[in-house]
Amino acid sequence: MGHRKHSSPRRGSLAFIPRARKKSFIPRVRTWAKVSSDKPILLGVPTFKAGSLHVMTTDDREKTPNFGKPLFNASTVMAAAPITVIGFRAYESTNGELHAFADVYAKELPKEVGRKFKINLKDADKRLKFISDSISRLKQVAALVSVKPKDVGLSQKTPYIFEVGIGGADIKAQVEYAKSLLGKTIKASDILKPGMMVDAIAITKGKGFEGPVTRMGVKRKQHKSRKSVRAVGVIGPWHPSTIMYTVPRAGQMGFHQRVDMHKKILAIANAKEKPITPAGGFLHFGIVNDEYLILKGSVPGPVRRIVTLKVPVRPIKFKAEPPKILQVSTISKWS
Repeated sequence: MGHRKHSSPRRGSLAFIPRARKKSFIPRVRTWAKVSSDKPILLGVPTFKAGSLHVMTTDDREKTPNFGKPLFNASTVMAAAPITVIGFRAYESTNGELHAFADVYAKELPKEVGRKFKINLKDADKRLKFISDSISRLKQVAALVSVKPKDVGLSQKTPYIFEVGIGGADIKAQVEYAKSLLGKTIKASDILKPGMMVDAIAITKGKGFEGPVTRMGVKRKQHKSRKSVRAVGVIGPWHPSTIMYTVPRAGQMGFHQRVDMHKKILAIANAKEKPITPAGGFLHFGIVNDEYLILKGSVPGPVRRIVTLKVPVRPIKFKAEPPKILQVSTISKWS
């Protein structure tokens, strides 16, 4: 900025570099929480964003002026389809890094899995024995799960297949737990409970190609001072004659992976027993016809996108009690 006597502040956070398009709709979970429990548990569950509504609850935060009074919460409804455990994967540590050791798949798989890829089921027993004999080499176990968007009313037939971490107890108990889950169907209510905190990880809304003002928050230049108003004044010095990666530039905005931490579960129910769909259905989603979750606050991504809810990596101390719901607003969004 040639007209300034002092340097301008940093425009745009460097914490989200690279701001590139995500290659898949399925969010990648880099870290699963470490849980201290006697029994192994699954550490996450896939859901689909259905829409938003308002929930009136009693404020259970003891050290707030509003404690015990009605609290108005903007909330998000997540449709939870049942997941099928099609296998599990064991990891070993090599030079401080985790590498896949062996995969085991269930003997009977849903026919929709064949739309994604073909699995060789002949050596399942040999692989189970190989993993059992190599327990001392294993460091982590993850379940391979399949979820069908069609189960929540979407048109997509091809299932999503990804990993869900297993935590708690020791590695031997985790392997036995993974064996017991092979081929079984699990609901979200079997893993998550009302009052819990979860981390929501998803792919955000795509905005396309945007300039530096919208994308990075660069300040517009003065009227008639330059030929361009919505462009960066100086992108680098004469020497070194290069553009640093820290300079705000135009490019892709949105469709990035983001994690929204510590989202409180207000309720978990089945739509057949407690309907949640407003008159006319949720905008761009339709009717929630099976199990659903209500999360306090917003969730990354557009409607119908898959969102992984996982046990918090950074747990906070609080009373994990089911909130007292006074009213749920199901007013039609179609006006």
